[in-house]
Amino acid sequence: MSGRHFLQIPGPTNVPDRILRAIDSATIDHRGADFSRLGLEVLDGLRAVFKTRHPVVIYPASGTGAWEAALVNCLSPGDTVLMCETGHFAATWYNLARRYDLETIYLPGDWRHGADPLAIELQLVGDKAHKIKAVCIVHNETSTGVASRIAEIRAAMNRAGHPALLIVDTISSLASIDYRHDEWGVDVTVAGSQKGLMLPPGLSFNAVSDKALSAAKTATLPNSYWNWEAMLAANKNGLFPYTPATNLLYGLREAIAMLLDEGLDAVFARHARLAEATRRAVRGWGLDIVCLEPSEYSNSLTAVMMPDGHDADAYREVVLANFNMSLGNGLGKLAGKVFRIGHLGDFNELMLAGTLSGVEMGLELANIPHQKRGVQAALDYLAGSAGEDNDVAAA
Repeated sequence: MSGRHFLQIPGPTNVPDRILRAIDSATIDHRGADFSRLGLEVLDGLRAVFKTRHPVVIYPASGTGAWEAALVNCLSPGDTVLMCETGHFAATWYNLARRYDLETIYLPGDWRHGADPLAIELQLVGDKAHKIKAVCIVHNETSTGVASRIAEIRAAMNRAGHPALLIVDTISSLASIDYRHDEWGVDVTVAGSQKGLMLPPGLSFNAVSDKALSAAKTATLPNSYWNWEAMLAANKNGLFPYTPATNLLYGLREAIAMLLDEGLDAVFARHARLAEATRRAVRGWGLDIVCLEPSEYSNSLTAVMMPDGHDADAYREVVLANFNMSLGNGLGKLAGKVFRIGHLGDFNELMLAGTLSGVEMGLELANIPHQKRGVQAALDYLAGSAGEDNDVAAA
């Protein structure tokens, strides 16, 4: 088909040409001085993105690897972890924890709300023996478009006076939704390269607090590849204990520069504005958003419920075949019931307008009951809010 493919899944996202050109560079000696300078620059820049003064560890891996690294460095066999059922990826992380001989308390959820700070607080208050060693939360649940309130969860943990570690998955929120590792008292932040960081898949991250580093000294879950100690020792000189993904690090350096040039506050404001336009479009079509709590709306993606009797995957096939656009599928309990619109990363108003037009034309072609007011509602909002991101950047 003519024209470019619209990749509107919530990750991997579109990789900007500037980053592609950076990746397309000659590989260098990963033990040499040039690489050391690259490593130090990237490791320092990542601290600004995570909003931390603490170390950030980089793995050549998917986000799943960073999940695993967070657990095996901090915990021992038989330790108890508290997790919350917020969607497919929270459930996947829970299953990973169970494979490591960890006791898991899994607070049930309806996949339409985020983690409940009060439920977490009550669970911790009842844990008089402090058996719970970590609370693991998905900040932005990619399967549902629901963002949990991490600052409120930390406040709840503080009220409970509980010493558990706070481990947070930001795979689909980092560099898209405001996130503050230090200020919110997070001990380990998990992230990946293929979403807000605008890179191809292949890098994952752990931002690590002093408390987490202390826990790692006594943790006994087996680890080798994921071991923080070896990584941090090599990272002091900008190096890695094994062969790193050199060309992806070129791209990461460029991604950090792009984010900091735009300004993180402006990046977050842009995502918030495009997300609100998308939600107005969904309401204009007369469809339901999966997320039920406005304070938990995701600014990375919007998950849309299909009307009863209509299959979301069949609809997605119509959109792909006719408009060369990929929308995210429903996962787990939401398979066939939901399609997801990704609006994160290297993304602007005209790209969103094209995306929403493809969605609306697809609804018509697939005979999905809807009102033809979605695109116009989004455009009206975008026109009325034009320039707001520049105002944020100037401030």
